[in-house]
Amino acid sequence: MNATASGPVNVRTVTRVTRGQAASDGAGVRLTRIIGGPGLPQVDPFLLLDEFRSDTPGDYIGGFPDHPHRGFETVTYMLAGRMRHADNQGNAGLLTPGSVQWMTAGRGLIHSEMPEQEDGLLWGFQLWVNLPAADKMTAPRYQDIAPDAIPEVTIADDVVVRVLAGSVAGVTGPVSGIATRPVYLDIHLPAGASTALPLAGDLSAFCYLYAGSASVGQAAASRVLDRGELGLLGPGDTFCAAALNQPARLILVAGLALHEPIARYGPFVMNTREEIIAAVEDFNAGRF
Repeated sequence: MNATASGPVNVRTVTRVTRGQAASDGAGVRLTRIIGGPGLPQVDPFLLLDEFRSDTPGDYIGGFPDHPHRGFETVTYMLAGRMRHADNQGNAGLLTPGSVQWMTAGRGLIHSEMPEQEDGLLWGFQLWVNLPAADKMTAPRYQDIAPDAIPEVTIADDVVVRVLAGSVAGVTGPVSGIATRPVYLDIHLPAGASTALPLAGDLSAFCYLYAGSASVGQAAASRVLDRGELGLLGPGDTFCAAALNQPARLILVAGLALHEPIARYGPFVMNTREEIIAAVEDFNAGRF
């Protein structure tokens, strides 16, 4: 993604609109599953997108105790609240409002994500990103990125973009070294404002409105998305969005589709059934 594209633009249209479904995970954490349910099992290379948002402690206080992962990456982006993560290899960190953690589980680890608060709003997203077959058994890796390390850029119409991954107007996000070439933007649109952002045509992409409403696309081909709706984006090289009569906030996520077979069993995502069986055996034998 860059801000210097020239020539005719091909604006991406919304090819499908979907809403998430209420779900529960971990030790009873209530959340909305947007990608990863029966209605939208995946958006290659993205396997799951959850939004957790509640100021009722009983909805989140149990957190996500120790659990394993193998074969993919988890991305946690916090909007409000505090979450402590730790794993069985001695890694630990604190997620605070505006921070992001990009964890490459690779060949396997056991970790926990627990709220470090007893009341107040806990709000954020968790995204699962598939790993290519060649990287499934790579060594685990963390990119813990503090709020002030995520650049913000203000573009036309006072639109503010937080750049977690990818580049906007010459500003590049801190997440690096990811095989799927991800773009992850948090876009804040003032009421009535619009924006057009170059987006590489070989990336699959979606946007998700988490505040307000916005028109996505261009002219007669645009679709209005409301808070809680995901818009799957078709081919093109430009993303266009415009807020309506109130401010809107959305995440724009894109990545290189892998077009590889997926074998999935709970917290393990591999390419074959045999690899899943091996993952379960390794976990049960304490080899994570």
